[in-house]
Amino acid sequence: MSHHHAPSLSAPPAKPLRRDAQRNREAIVAAARTAFAEQGLGASLEGVAREAGVAIGTLYRHFPTRLDLVETLFNAKYTELLATAEEAAVLDDAWEGFCRYMEKLCQLQACDRAFNDLVSARLPLHAAGREMHERAKEICTQVMRSAQEQGVLRDDVTPQDIAFVIWSQAGIIQATRTVAPRAWRRHLYLMLDGFRAQGAHPLPEPPLTSEQADETLIALKCNEEDCREQRP
Repeated sequence: MSHHHAPSLSAPPAKPLRRDAQRNREAIVAAARTAFAEQGLGASLEGVAREAGVAIGTLYRHFPTRLDLVETLFNAKYTELLATAEEAAVLDDAWEGFCRYMEKLCQLQACDRAFNDLVSARLPLHAAGREMHERAKEICTQVMRSAQEQGVLRDDVTPQDIAFVIWSQAGIIQATRTVAPRAWRRHLYLMLDGFRAQGAHPLPEPPLTSEQADETLIALKCNEEDCREQRP
């Protein structure tokens, strides 16, 4: 599924960057990819600029806010997640599709601290990233319904329950990153076993409503000053 966005008819075509400007942009993105993967969304932009060999003003000319840089780095990962969701949706075995999507999501969390922060809803998204993220969630919900219809996913699991996997994995990935970097897979499959219809027991609490989930996401987001580092 393509998610290229056509330019506005009234907008002039973007001018190609000069060769030196293009080199600077590529150096910034490469330095940011390493820094954000290791340090998370709060990585120092001054440190990124220094590692890229450019002035901080040059970084801000290319990326006016931290969010602009984050989305440049992670739109490719959201595209990968969406592709996995679409592949999962066409599998005959809905349980396999559900597990495949969940493992891809957690794998992307595990290999990059900033992406882990991002899917834990600590940063708002621009339109393109939000569209891909929402589409992936929509397809995941379809896969879940198929698995419930096939009798393999317990009937009382809701899309809001997937947030529990993401939030818990965020902490586990961070805690075990240096001592057991693949421990998240054990935790994921323990949770997936809990999602199975076979042997399910009644749950002591109802699922979160969509409104409660939204309120939780708001609480998890860092404030605008932390998330959007503007030009000084």
